Amino acid sequence: QVPLVESGGGLVQPGGSLRLSCVLSESIFSRHAFMGWYHQAPGKERELVASITSGGDTPYADSVKGRFTISRDHLSKTVYLQMNSLKPEDTGVYYCHVQYLGSGYWGQGTQVTVSS
Repeated sequence: QVPLVESGGGLVQPGGSLRLSCVLSESIFSRHAFMGWYHQAPGKERELVASITSGGDTPYADSVKGRFTISRDHLSKTVYLQMNSLKPEDTGVYYCHVQYLGSGYWGQGTQVTVSS
């Protein structure tokens, strides 16, 4: 079973919204896991933009604070990233990442393009 599968990327105009989803396998979906969304802009390094810590906190990068919201649903074992007021600089590949019991898992990435 694939540990996690992302979806929800696409092309959106500046100011628009998208919701990314990351469905986790039951073996790694835990309230004690670290779950995060990373953004990799073209030609740049991957950076953490939002996360749910093992303690349940939800820190955000300054660049997305007030615009992005991370959440999770225990029934569907899904982690979401709601992205509002999107800007061209939000363009890139978004990756879901989970750290649990000493192991890390990455999704295949989903492309988000913000352009008029």
